[in-house]
Amino acid sequence: MTNAMTYKGFTARIEFDDADSIFHGRLLGIRDVVGFHADTVNELREAFREAVDDYLEACAKLGKTPDKPASGKLMLRIPQEVHHAALVAAGASGKSLNQWAAEVLSKAAHA
Repeated sequence: MTNAMTYKGFTARIEFDDADSIFHGRLLGIRDVVGFHADTVNELREAFREAVDDYLEACAKLGKTPDKPASGKLMLRIPQEVHHAALVAAGASGKSLNQWAAEVLSKAAHA
């Protein structure tokens, strides 16, 4: 993924606002809104880490379990013919549908 940072299992999307000459980011994959900003890349990296640490600390103070960026479970609704084709492709490769789908999704996500 381009324009992203990762820390303690959290990933943030990074953007640059040319009009204000500032970097800003937001944590991805959680329900809570956690954002941060800075003028330089080094400051942005530090602001990102502080935002994650502050989020985790705030959750602990509130007795709230922090949102997990990903649970490892994925439910999809796909057309029946796509499901069938995926089952055939998985079987042909000697893998379970879960193993095959994980491999395909990983390749697509890192392309």
